[in-house]
Amino acid sequence: MLSLSRLWLPALIAGCIAAVAAAQSTPPAEDQIFAFTGARIIPVDGDEIANGVLVVEDGKISAVGSADAVAIPAGAKQIDATGHTIMPGLVCTHSHVGGIGGADSSHPLQPDVRIHDSINVRDSGFKRAQAGGLTLLNIMPGSGHLLSGQTIYVKLRDASTIDDLMIRADDGWIMGGLKMANGTNSIRDNGPFPGTRGKSAALVRQLFIEAREYRDKIARAAGDPEKMPDRNVGLEALQEVLAKRRVVHHHTHRHDDILTVLRMAVENDLRVVLHHVSDGWKVAPQIAAAGVPCSIIVVDSPGGKLEALDLSFETGAVLEKAGVLVGFHTDDYITDSRLFFRSAALAVRAGMSREGALRALTINGAKMLDLDQRTGSLVPGKDADFILLDGDPLSVYTKVQQTWVEGRLVFDRADPADRLYATGGYGAGHDQSPYFCCFHEEMMRLLGLQGQ
Repeated sequence: MLSLSRLWLPALIAGCIAAVAAAQSTPPAEDQIFAFTGARIIPVDGDEIANGVLVVEDGKISAVGSADAVAIPAGAKQIDATGHTIMPGLVCTHSHVGGIGGADSSHPLQPDVRIHDSINVRDSGFKRAQAGGLTLLNIMPGSGHLLSGQTIYVKLRDASTIDDLMIRADDGWIMGGLKMANGTNSIRDNGPFPGTRGKSAALVRQLFIEAREYRDKIARAAGDPEKMPDRNVGLEALQEVLAKRRVVHHHTHRHDDILTVLRMAVENDLRVVLHHVSDGWKVAPQIAAAGVPCSIIVVDSPGGKLEALDLSFETGAVLEKAGVLVGFHTDDYITDSRLFFRSAALAVRAGMSREGALRALTINGAKMLDLDQRTGSLVPGKDADFILLDGDPLSVYTKVQQTWVEGRLVFDRADPADRLYATGGYGAGHDQSPYFCCFHEEMMRLLGLQGQ
């Protein structure tokens, strides 16, 4: 009887050789000009185009418009997209793909933790996200801490290291935010963790007092090494927050917790994005008055968390009508990245505008990550991050056919290897386990094994 390895090893080797040969024979994207013709185009920033042309050059969008208005450059590779819909790649402002591990149980406030130190870029969750049409993610640590660390913004390029995914600012800074949380997730009855909502807020206030004092000591030192305070990696990260370069992405559900975050943002002059906001529909006027964006989750099977008891499909509609900038997120694995369109469809069903829902999947998320000048809509000069669909984006029958990032094809449903990640089955998620925030630590506590 043949062993399993003897059956699959030759096929694996052959597949690898074929993949290398294909890669060697395909010119780099920056050396090609692509012209997608005949498609229905949803640029997001602008009216839909029934018979449109999208031209991609050097990884950027060089032209987009109707067939009679766009001249196709000489030598462009023309791709007939008749019967398809082209729209910007999707932006998930709150994801946990990559087998991430952030802060530990030693302290409730850990701004020194950098999530990109623990991301496995070969994790199949990235392929699943590409199959769902996602092109930009905010990868975050979990919410079992008041402050669980620094997030990272990534493009879903095909990658072999984290450097291949990360997005850098013009000065080389690795772009990301700061993950904070309140409510029941970060309340614990052991060690240094807070046992109440009031104590949670008090600990955060004290931390920002220390951050401002650290900033002031550096200013007073005026470059004199003898007067400089001892380096503190966590307080250094908070300097970026105080300078409003690093956005606070704040997990919060209950209406009173939402208002606490808004107070803390004013007290410390922070840029904040509210995440989840299950009770956001209850305090929409206050959120709108504060001018704070909301990244919401739409869960079609609510349960598992008492503070999300009043979660409503109408939250997106209520916030939109109040004038709040609204985006959606997957919280992957809570919502599978392949089903991200479902969030927008359910929100529209509950009263949100179609235009608002499509913006919430794309450009609004890019705004929350300070990347709307680079991606999130089909505009000449922006990165060529887009997807091809075989139907309307809000139809349950529609499938993502292709995903392009910066002018490169990263997912093609016609490729059996890619299709596996889109449809599932043996081998599609071999290295995946569901993301259950705080599950491990809570189980250890219940079993009496905490600290062992």
